[in-house]
Amino acid sequence: MRAARTLAAVLAGVGLLALGAFAWRARQPGSPPPAQSASATGTVHTQQMAPPPPAQRRWRTPLKRRCQAGDPTLRQELLERLRRLRDNRVTVAIHPTNYGERFSRDAFGRPLERRPKVIVLHETVYGIGSAINTFVTPHPRDQDQVSYHALIGQDGTVVQVLDPDKRAFGAGNSAFDGAWVVTNPSVGGSVNNFALHISLETPLDGEDADAAHSGYTLAQYDALAVLMADWMFRYSIPYQNITTHAHVDLGGERSDPRSFDWQALEQRLQALGLLCRVTPRRSLFRSPAS
Repeated sequence: MRAARTLAAVLAGVGLLALGAFAWRARQPGSPPPAQSASATGTVHTQQMAPPPPAQRRWRTPLKRRCQAGDPTLRQELLERLRRLRDNRVTVAIHPTNYGERFSRDAFGRPLERRPKVIVLHETVYGIGSAINTFVTPHPRDQDQVSYHALIGQDGTVVQVLDPDKRAFGAGNSAFDGAWVVTNPSVGGSVNNFALHISLETPLDGEDADAAHSGYTLAQYDALAVLMADWMFRYSIPYQNITTHAHVDLGGERSDPRSFDWQALEQRLQALGLLCRVTPRRSLFRSPAS
């Protein structure tokens, strides 16, 4: 059996296992190359209206509004992890074919806000080493290009694979509450231009297409809450905008993250005081009641 894998072991033995179970189409087919603006592609049509996304059920967060103080011991533990996040995370440089810049204009010339406003949860399906191997491998074809901003190993290690200010190819053909960005007028849009993508390492019994598995570790939920807190403060993202790949996917093919424990995340976000205000307070290190 595979035990909870340490990142050191993973990076020492990154294999060539393909992430076939994903059937990933994370980047929109035919979208402009990385690090180019829509106008640089010659496909800007200023007279054409951008098409709206297909009808989609509105996201209803499983997280409940909690303004009372959470577990003080848990809060201190998470705050300490947050203080050490930059020093303790592992950074991996992925290949430039697997990400791009956030667009300032869409394919029709409309201005876009480049600030992330949604956090999308995923799972790796296979081990974390397989995901890292995919991200560092060049992928000339659009349909093979994929990335997240961060991975969280079973041992709670945070692996940053992309600067949050960059555009990860995490969810092609996707929308969130009636919003998407079209970067190529010949195909649909996606949330990638305004999304942050986090993927949790799947347990061994989840390396299949079953509807459920044994779930994620407590260390993963701790790390997830801490990383989310960092992003929620940096970009003023409300907890209501934490969603899943299964929800934003317009093709109905995604189910991740399977077996996700929303109560475990809620407990940690409550301890950090992140489930009360629409916009997170300026300083996480103040008392939740202040």
